[in-house]
Order: sequence, then C-alpha cells, then structure tokens
Amino acid sequence: MKVEQIMTREVKVCTEADSLNRAAELMWEFECGCIPVISTDGDGKVVGIVTDRDVAMAAYTQGKQLWAIPVATAMAHKVIACHADHGVSYAEALMRENRIRRLPVLDENDHLVGILSLDDIAREARRQASAGRRVQVSGEGVSDTLASVS
Repeated sequence: MKVEQIMTREVKVCTEADSLNRAAELMWEFECGCIPVISTDGDGKVVGIVTDRDVAMAAYTQGKQLWAIPVATAMAHKVIACHADHGVSYAEALMRENRIRRLPVLDENDHLVGILSLDDIAREARRQASAGRRVQVSGEGVSDTLASVS
C-alpha cells in the first residue's frame, strides 16, 4: 500500500517567520499535533516542523508570550519526510527509526502534499480488519511502530 492512499491531504502550514501563537492557533483549530513549516521565499519547500510539545517547551524555556516567539526558534530543522509513492512499510520504518509519530509527505518536486500519522495507519488497519481482510498496511504492524515511537 502506498502512502498517498492513506495520508491526510489537507495540511495546515506556517512559515518560519510566523509566531508560535499562529502555530498553536492552527493546531487548536484543526486538531493536529504538528505543523509543517515552509520557507518564506515562496518555493513551498518544507524547512522544519513544529509540534505542540515544541510550542510548550519554547514557552517554558524562553519565558515569553507565544506571539513573541518565532516558529524558527522552536521548530525541528531536520525534517524526516517520505514521498507519496513510498510504501507505508517504508514510512513506518522511518517513524520507528526516528521515533516520530508524523511524517510530512512530499511529491516528486519535494513539495508538501500531505502528512502521514500513526493515526492514519491505525485507521487503515482497523478498516481492513473490519472488512474481514488480512491487515496489510505495513510489515511490522502498528503496535510495533507505536511501541518504538513511544
């Protein structure tokens, strides 16, 4: 199964110049735990990712209001991503190896086209199981990936 078959396509983004308040606002409004960060030069490339934990820790360690903290100071600069045509097993392996729950999904030009989360994988496994099919979402299994990430 390919990543593009189960990924979430509607992804909210922010730029590195946005405030953490904007990132937190997007996470709250759209019920997501991370926001991909795109460059401000308009090329649409992912330059980082900021999580709800990043927001909380930046507020705690910097002692400032969220509107006063730029996303660039709290985001992870190393982006672990996969491509839409990769297999879900490959994406899960990336999640396990890097201990992450979500992967930005890129197209052939490295532009953001979606995000794949453990939730997406678990939902597909449940859908396959309730349809009476042998679950073939991934090689290792959702529980193995979740245990590795957690």
